[in-house]
Formats: sequence, C-alpha cells, structure tokens
Amino acid sequence: MKRLLPLFLLFFMIAACDKNPQTPVTANSDDRGVRQCAALWRAEDGTQADFDAFVKQWRAQTPEDRYALFEKLSRAFEIFNTQANQLTIGLGRPTVLAEGEPGEIDYLMASYDASAHFSDDMFANKVAFITVLNFPHYTLEEKNEMGPGWDRLQWAYARMGDLFTERVPATVSQTVTAVRSAAEAYVDVYNIQMGHLLTEEGRRIFPEDMSLLSHWNLRDELKSNYADVPDAHEKQEMIYKVMERIVTQEIPAAVVNNPAYDWAPFSNRTWQGGKEVTLAAEGDVRYQHILNQYHTYQELDRWCPAMPTAITRNFEGSIEMTDQEVEDLFIRFLTSEQVRQVGALIRQRLGRDLRPYDIWYDGFKSRSAIPEDKLTAETRKRYPDAEAFHRDMPRQLRNLGFAVDEAQFLADHIVVEGARGSGHAWECVGRTEPARLRTRIGAGGMDYKGYNIAVHEFGHNVEQVTDLYHIDYYPLAGVPNTAATEAMAFLFQVRDLQLLGYGKQQMDANATLDIFWNMYEIMGVSLVDMYTWRWLYAHPSATAIQLRDAVLEIARDVWNRYYEPVLGTPDSPLLAIYSHMLDYPMYLPNYPIGHIIHYQLEEHLAKCGSDAAFATELQRIYKQGRLTPQAWMQGATGSSISVDPILAAVSRIVGE
Repeated sequence: MKRLLPLFLLFFMIAACDKNPQTPVTANSDDRGVRQCAALWRAEDGTQADFDAFVKQWRAQTPEDRYALFEKLSRAFEIFNTQANQLTIGLGRPTVLAEGEPGEIDYLMASYDASAHFSDDMFANKVAFITVLNFPHYTLEEKNEMGPGWDRLQWAYARMGDLFTERVPATVSQTVTAVRSAAEAYVDVYNIQMGHLLTEEGRRIFPEDMSLLSHWNLRDELKSNYADVPDAHEKQEMIYKVMERIVTQEIPAAVVNNPAYDWAPFSNRTWQGGKEVTLAAEGDVRYQHILNQYHTYQELDRWCPAMPTAITRNFEGSIEMTDQEVEDLFIRFLTSEQVRQVGALIRQRLGRDLRPYDIWYDGFKSRSAIPEDKLTAETRKRYPDAEAFHRDMPRQLRNLGFAVDEAQFLADHIVVEGARGSGHAWECVGRTEPARLRTRIGAGGMDYKGYNIAVHEFGHNVEQVTDLYHIDYYPLAGVPNTAATEAMAFLFQVRDLQLLGYGKQQMDANATLDIFWNMYEIMGVSLVDMYTWRWLYAHPSATAIQLRDAVLEIARDVWNRYYEPVLGTPDSPLLAIYSHMLDYPMYLPNYPIGHIIHYQLEEHLAKCGSDAAFATELQRIYKQGRLTPQAWMQGATGSSISVDPILAAVSRIVGE
C-alpha cells in the first residue's frame, strides 16, 4: 500500500473546487485565470479596485514571462513540499516504525499537520492568486478532451492549475489529519494473538508466538494455507471466523493485541489463566473511526462547492474517474461468465465446495507449491534486518533488467525501515530526499509475508523515484492516480520468487488467472467501501451502531449479488474486513483499477523480448508522469483502461 500523503501534497493531485460563493468581485474578462481568481477572492483580500490592480500587475504578458514564473513557482513548491514532508516523516516515526512503544505524546505529535496553514498563507500573500491567474484549472472532462493535443509543458501548466482550487481553513485541514492519524493508530496495532486461539476442543493450531495484523496478515496467513501444511483447512476456517467476529464487532475487545487471554472464536468464549471469563465485545469501535472520518469530510465539504462531497473529490479529483464509471467497470467484470468459469476451476482443483474465504485462493501462484516455512527460512536468512534488504536492492533490480547504474541510482534513493503495521511506501516529493519502504520485520528476520509486502512496496518506491527524479517538469511528478502506482507494485510483487532465484516469472495462464481472481476479490471489497460512503451521505446523522448495521447489510448484499452464486454461503459479511475502510476512505477502488492497469501493462511488456527492454519500457511508461489516467494509459499501451483484455485472456485459458 502506498501511504497517502498530507493534504498539502494532495493539492497537486486533487482538483477539488474552482468556485467560492462568497466572492465580492467580478471578473471583467473572459480569461479563465481571471475568472477563477475572482471566484476565489474574498472581501478580506481587497476591493474590486484592488483585484483589478492585482490582475494588471501579475498577469504574465508573454510566453517567456509565464514560463519564468512557472519555473520559480515549481522550485518554491518543491522546497516547501520537501521540508513539510520531512517534518511529517520525523514526527510520525515513533508511531509507524517498530522502534519501541510510542506514548500518547507521540500520537499527538504525529497528528500535527505541517501543511495546515499552507493554503491560508499562500492566499494571504497572494501567491495562490498569482498561480491561479497564470495557470488556471481545467476540469477532468476538459483534460480528457483537450489533453491529447497538449505538449508536455501544457500538461505541466494544467497540473500547476490543480494546486489552488479551494480555500480550506487550517483548522479544518488539521482536524482531517488528526482524525486520520487516530484511525491509523487503531489499525496499526490491531493484532490477533494466533497462539491464543482455541478450537472448540481446546486445541491450539497456530504457533504460540504468532501475532497477525488485521486484515493484511490474517489474509496472508489464510492464503498460505492453500499449500500442503498441517491443519490447513481448519486454520482457514478459524481465520474466517475471526474475520467475521471483527466485522460484526462481536470480537472481545480485550483479546485484541493482548496475549493475556485465550479465545475460542467459534463460540466466542474466553479464558484467562485457564479460567473462563466474560469479556465485553468491541461493539462499534471499528465503525466509529469511519464515522469520525465522515464528520471531518462533512466540514471539508463546506469549502469545496464545485466538488461538495468526499465521494466526488476522491473519484473525480483524485482517481480522476467518476464513481459511476468505476462502478460500471467493476460490475461488468463481476457479472461476467468468466468469473463462474474460474470459480468452477478452483472448485475442481480444491476437490471441495467453495467457501467464502476462497476469494483469497492462492493456488494459481507457483509459490503455493512451496511451503511457506521453507520460503520464510530463506527470507529470514537473506534479510535478518532492513539494511540487508536494502543492500540486495541493486541485485533485485538487475534481475528485472535494470541497467547497473540505474539499479544503483534507484537503490540509493530508497530507505528501508521496519514497520509497526503491515508496511507501506512513503514517497519522496522533492529531489533531495529518498522514498521510504516500510515492512514488518520480526526479531528473527523478515518472514515470507513481510518479504512479499516488501517487494510490493519496493515497486511503489521504484515508481516514486523514477517519476520524480527523471521527470521533465515538477508539477508532472508522480502518476495519474494511486491505481497506477499500485500497478507498478503488482508488477514487482508477482515476481517475488524470481527475485529469490526461483526462475523467471512470466505472464502465463496461471499468472493471468491469479490477477483475475485478485480482481474478483478486491472489486467486491471496493464496492462495499463505495456504497458505505453513499449511505453515509444519505444518512448524515447516523450513529456508529447504525453505520455498523448498514455496512453489514451492504457487505451481505454485495456478497449475495456477485459472490454467493460462485462461492456459496449466503449473507457473508466478509467483504467488509479490509482495514483501509477505517483510515483511508475509498482508497480500495485503487486496487482493482491497479490490477486492471497491471494486466494491460503485463500484456504490453510481454512484447519487449528481453529483460533490459522490459525495464527500459517500464521506465518510459512511468516517466510520463501525472497525466490523466486515460491519457497515461493511451501513452503506455495505446488503449484505454478496460477489463476486456483480461476477460478475453481468461476465455482463451478456460476454453483450452
């Protein structure tokens, strides 16, 4: 997962608003920049005469003047972004890295938003107005329509125009950051003590010291039990029950991250020191965090009249695809005949009826034939600590076809750190700082789960360094949306065994089916997230308990529509298990869109013919920078974002 950045960095990625209803001035010109400045100008900024004088003084008169201003603003914003990012990283370090237990003061400091006053300050000193005047904002529809005719500099000017489209007070920005930080803290320590789980007969089937973070590690442990390991099916059933208890909030609150109690998840009974005790359920804590996020966005909505909901800002502003467009894309896939065909294939391979947790079936990966304990023994030996993984990065990149010098350059601009949570990639935003790879590393070294996550985050980091340090214009640094960086992460992650020396991994039938089944799983999860936020906006006064009940109903409905016909077990709430719903609202749709982009890139890159050509073409694609998703995809592969290529490929596979 790519960790989302503070609000000041999102200004470069979110075109949220271009109007303010309280404007006291009028624009005496049809010029786009003048009109947008007038829409943002307030009484405290000056009179009509002041506005007219400002426009006369600061509007660039020649292309040369405009370009000179563009370069100066780009340099200034890069300096600010870099310094604020470093402050955020430094203050958040105790809460996100595995470096001792953080105290309450650490969480307070981590919630501080170094950029909270950035927008206020830039409007107060008129820099924001100067930017808007000379580099106006274009809507998503306009970018998609006009973008194919733009050159690189015109795209950079347009992205500069996305920077100041709203005037959010510092207090609102700070509140958004604080609430998100609290949700992150809740998620990052939500560990299940697997060695203290009991069957109904009182047996322990997991290692005594196993502690798994929800949902990531629980899911990955479930997936690892598709290999030939002891008690595999029984372990999967128990993990599924644990997930159900978490989603319904029937889980006893005291067993979370606490080895003092034994817990039998099927009967929901608990013991301490061999004596049965009664513990209170979590109740609605999980859903209170979602509700808290919603209330902060309600306040933010007031300042974004052009995109007045978090839903619109997330899809049209950040993902740069409408939520209806995304929903239609997902439903086309979920209702395809290919889903049923692949489900039947999995049923045949397993030799049993499918269960809800088979949405995480892992049998299409070659690693499923390799016991995880063998892989863990190897990864722990190779990577006893974060530095060992960092030292091996140049070799891994050369394995993928990167030239020696470029492999070293990329590795030199990435820092590896042990994570308190599941792990994430924190990007570099200025060309004087490294990207950061964070993954969980145990006392005995990096286990296979941590390694697999690390390779995923490594892909993020390679993208982050490539399209920042090798970009032509700073406002174009990055990718069109989070899905595009997820695609790069997936490209790396599916080659994790190749990087361990198990042979070259290519896009064969199994790899295609694996991506297909991952899409199937995460699209339903994403729809639950999307529908939850639609429900919140339709029920603005809901309580946490009402939200909990609504999410369970939504999850069960999505399950019954698109999953029960394939996997059975009606009314499963499993699709609501993802922790992203708590701390990063509506982040989840980036994953299936990322899978779609990933597959299209795999098909395109398969034509390269050599490892060196693969790496060169991959870098060419990501050096395009932050175009709109459809423009970026056209430049990458010559086609738009679509599920049709993988549906066609699966039809060929199952028809053989």
